[in-house]
Amino acid sequence: MTVQSDVYVIILITILLGAAMIFISKKIDQADPLEKPKGILVPVLWGVEIVYNMVKTNVGDRYADRLTPYIITLWVYIFVSNIISLFGFSSPTANLSVTLLLAFITWVLIQITELKFQGIGGYLHSFLEPIPVMLPMNIFGKFSTMVSMSLRLFGNILCGGIMMQLIYTFTQFVSSKIVGLFTSSDIYVFNFVAPIVAPLLHAYFDLFAGFIQTLVFVTLTVVLIGNDIPEEIKKA
Repeated sequence: MTVQSDVYVIILITILLGAAMIFISKKIDQADPLEKPKGILVPVLWGVEIVYNMVKTNVGDRYADRLTPYIITLWVYIFVSNIISLFGFSSPTANLSVTLLLAFITWVLIQITELKFQGIGGYLHSFLEPIPVMLPMNIFGKFSTMVSMSLRLFGNILCGGIMMQLIYTFTQFVSSKIVGLFTSSDIYVFNFVAPIVAPLLHAYFDLFAGFIQTLVFVTLTVVLIGNDIPEEIKKA
């Protein structure tokens, strides 16, 4: 049985994030609540506040405390997985198995929310709305969210990786042609064009695109869950 290389990257990310969480939790325990936060706690608390406010806007105060830890974990894990290719590792989110599992977890939370507020009868009846003949389409619609979310994240991250590989291949070709103008010997040519071109493109395909795809996935998660919570519950 062959183990995919992404498994080792996933284990590495899990260990790094676990160590970071332990480190930050100790910093929080040691911090004086009567003093202004400092050091690493400043960006951490700022980020948590932003995520909490976004979650609260969509699901209300009552459920924000429950959902925010999951959303923060999703934020950090997907973003780190998206940008880890900057350090020479393959991005786990360029693997459909990973993105499908993440989308499946979100899908399960959506179904739990629907069952909680609609009841079993209302949930089953939603498959027959507006008319019973729509049953096949409604069944497909239930699963389309999971499929579309997983494919969107997977496709964009995979596309970015492929684009960077093509760019490195092209810069290697250009480097060889430039050296070939001055020598005819068949020698290995260092890809000296890549360090000039690649950093800006990495900033777009890895950092910017990685951030945007994380934002899209997390926002869809919060909005879709919030859509199934009645407005009177959100305002309670």
